[in-house]
Amino acid sequence: MLIKDIKLRKIFDSRANPTIEVEIFNDKENSFRAEVSAGKSRGSREVKSLDFESADRVMEEIIKPHCVDNEFSSIKEFDEYLIKLDTTNQKEKLGGNVILALSMAFTRGIANEQRKEDWQAIRDEFFKDLSTVKMPSIYSNFINGGSHANNNLDIQEYWVIAKPQKSVLETIEKLITFYKSVGDVLRKKYKKKYLAYGDEAGYVLDFKNNFEPIKLLGDMIVDLGFEHDFKLGLDVAASEFYKGGKYKWEGKSITSEALIKKYLEFFKKSPFLQAIEDPFHEDDKDGFEELRSEITNKLIIGDDLTTTNPDSIKEASNDNLISGVIIKPTQIGSVSESCEAIKRAHAEGIKTIISHRSGETGDNFLVHLAKSCNAEGVKIGAPFKERMLKFNELIRLYQ
Repeated sequence: MLIKDIKLRKIFDSRANPTIEVEIFNDKENSFRAEVSAGKSRGSREVKSLDFESADRVMEEIIKPHCVDNEFSSIKEFDEYLIKLDTTNQKEKLGGNVILALSMAFTRGIANEQRKEDWQAIRDEFFKDLSTVKMPSIYSNFINGGSHANNNLDIQEYWVIAKPQKSVLETIEKLITFYKSVGDVLRKKYKKKYLAYGDEAGYVLDFKNNFEPIKLLGDMIVDLGFEHDFKLGLDVAASEFYKGGKYKWEGKSITSEALIKKYLEFFKKSPFLQAIEDPFHEDDKDGFEELRSEITNKLIIGDDLTTTNPDSIKEASNDNLISGVIIKPTQIGSVSESCEAIKRAHAEGIKTIISHRSGETGDNFLVHLAKSCNAEGVKIGAPFKERMLKFNELIRLYQ
């Protein structure tokens, strides 16, 4: 694709969590857009994001002079050009968010020129060995805590996990019904006229302890007859409450060993709980290894531990720390590098969950990425407001 112009726009600007949009124009007067959020809960090994002012400067001074009127024949060729232009290990010069937005927009341009869906263009370049389409489980955030909410929960996300059996539309309709029912129960049980929402549209309020939302969701699954439709999962984001070698849990400072006992108790008490993400600090490999050895039939998922990095995924697999991995393109900074991370996970027998970020936009690119690689799951928040755009794209792609 021959690039004739590039534009950068500000969707939301915060040094902690900038959201940008890039638009690439080709020589046929077509344009292709992509929006990227930096996210709030970030691993220390992730690529760096630039605030809008810095992003605008590098776009005008470096990216446009090098990319405009230049032609690239593949996603990987374009990405590698940008990575070499950056020269740093964590994309500090051009910004991982800027490079990723360019990479996503370019992918859409290549797909358009090839008269393909975005997912087909990605599959044809990176996953040619896949000949069938697998429907992913939907990881939907129903209750927020931790850094995503102003309440007393240490755990960041409480998921409802739905595996479409026949119809993705029917499954999403059930998720929407369940989401509304949970809201009704929370308002009635805790005497709330209005409920607050977290960064990912999960409900926010104080609970007795970190287990209470798991029990509430599990009880409601039974009460509403969704036992065969839904499971539960957690994104603990334990790095957020790790201080001085211990974990701040329900107002107390506890060891990794004590936290493992908490998790084992959770799994024992809830038959619906089947997955847990980032249960320990990214450097607490002993914690991951012990929990993985104790629980062999549940998903132990790495995120801050692996940061969509092929080498980190291989290391975590070799050390038997995880059985699943979060794939966030914003952690590594380009489409092609994200695909290499997915391929590494496949090679290691690690299940992949393609994930959004807090502060995510309505951009539906991750749904196409999930379909391209037959991901185990796609994590897209609650079925509410702008996130419904991703749910709608799931319906379009899989019905």
